[in-house]
Amino acid sequence: MSEWINLDQRQAYKELKETKKADLKTLLAGENGAQRVRNYIVEMAAGLSYNFAAKAVDDNILKVLQKLADEAGLTEKYEELYNGAMINTGEKRLVLHQLCRGQLGKDVIADGVNKRDFYVKQQERIAEFAKKVHEGKIVNGNGEKFNTVVQIGIGGSDLGPRAMYIALENWARKHSLLNMEARFISNVDPDDAAGVLNGIDKAHSIFVLVSKSGTTLETLTNETFVKEALKKEGLDPAKHMVAVTSETSPLAKNEGYLDAFFMDDYIGGRYSSSSAVGGCVLSLAFTPEVFASFLNGANQMDETGKNKDIMKNAAMLDALIGVYERNVLGYETTAVLPYSQALARFPAHLQQLDMESNGKSVNRYGEAVDYKTGPIIFGEPGTNGQHSFYQLLHQGKDIVPMQFIGFRNSQLRTDLDIQGSSSQAKLCANVAAQIVGFACGKEDENPNKRFDGNRPSSIIIGDELDPVSLGALLAHFENKVMFQGFLWNLNSFDQEGVQLGKVLAKRVLAHDTDGALKVYSDLLNI
Repeated sequence: MSEWINLDQRQAYKELKETKKADLKTLLAGENGAQRVRNYIVEMAAGLSYNFAAKAVDDNILKVLQKLADEAGLTEKYEELYNGAMINTGEKRLVLHQLCRGQLGKDVIADGVNKRDFYVKQQERIAEFAKKVHEGKIVNGNGEKFNTVVQIGIGGSDLGPRAMYIALENWARKHSLLNMEARFISNVDPDDAAGVLNGIDKAHSIFVLVSKSGTTLETLTNETFVKEALKKEGLDPAKHMVAVTSETSPLAKNEGYLDAFFMDDYIGGRYSSSSAVGGCVLSLAFTPEVFASFLNGANQMDETGKNKDIMKNAAMLDALIGVYERNVLGYETTAVLPYSQALARFPAHLQQLDMESNGKSVNRYGEAVDYKTGPIIFGEPGTNGQHSFYQLLHQGKDIVPMQFIGFRNSQLRTDLDIQGSSSQAKLCANVAAQIVGFACGKEDENPNKRFDGNRPSSIIIGDELDPVSLGALLAHFENKVMFQGFLWNLNSFDQEGVQLGKVLAKRVLAHDTDGALKVYSDLLNI
């Protein structure tokens, strides 16, 4: 087992703090800057590459980052994770989401079950179910085919699968692989469920209820909302409902559902897009083959996470640079900026992935840490963000590191030359300009028009956003967050911060309140 100690106890971290800081404007100036952009690239998987030339790191800093990776045993800890060590110390659980998309090491046996076989079996059952739905072998009460799938879930049961669906919807439509439209209900706000239900043909819709325990308050509330809506139209909910849950939940063997597909406690919600949580809705919306391609891309990226060389392990390098920016340079936030409309909800998913995983103030043993941990994550697609919050990114008092994502080609290939260039060329021109503008700035006698520069960014570049590259992209960020958690000595796989609000909300609904909680309850007319 590799050593688990706090970041500030590591010798390489102390050396990193003493290493001379790099000036980004100088690094990117002139022909040396051009050569740097060509050289500071790490090949990833699925045709993606990670370019970090616009990060404030030089060769000396990279050497110390490699020392830190080696001293912290990052790849050894990764190996422990995928071979079934109890990495989730808070809940005393294994962490096995990567087994859903391929075998990285030895077989993992837990609860007397080969977990890889368990996950593959669920994928096979989902694939068979989806094909029967598409072929009209599983139909509604009138013998008619379903044309819409609605996922009911919250948190990781919504954000990841929704982001993945939106990312592939146009690609699948172009390739005639969009079998069913997908919609999502997550918020307990009744306007969310009502809005979705009012916009679909309920008689031809199948609903996927996702709750590991079968007791999630928001999800079960929305389930009842949906069932009542179906009954009002004379439809039998049992012929429209599917459950994704654990084998021990009340939803598992229930006549009120067409079928149930299983997950377990070893896959956390925010890491569950490659499990049955994402697999059911994505296989129904597209095809099981599309979902399999997505898993393949994720597995390819997972394999690169084994490499000890940070110049061949993009997720580990990205994580190390992020820790350097957070703990040495003192940057508090990170902006995720995809220059692809298909990734419109990807920043929202990464927000949960990162902030729920590493938003911790105690280490994996419950001891307080004396250094900063996970950053605040936010983002929107370019070029929309340029006309929104980029003003602060360029000229605000806080430096915000940025992670751009861009593709050379659009998904639909529908474009026109307008004023001498295509829309895709304009999109790509904007991201290139922003990277250099942020890094190099601009001098001007008018302070209002002066840009200081030295605003760091990286970019992940690919040819096209498709199922394989999307899976690889997802795995990159999952593994980045994991490596950062290792460095900070955190348990990145529990989320106790989510629980307090749930407990207090139950007290409010039971009218068991006093003090400020009672006054707020009264103000909201509860």
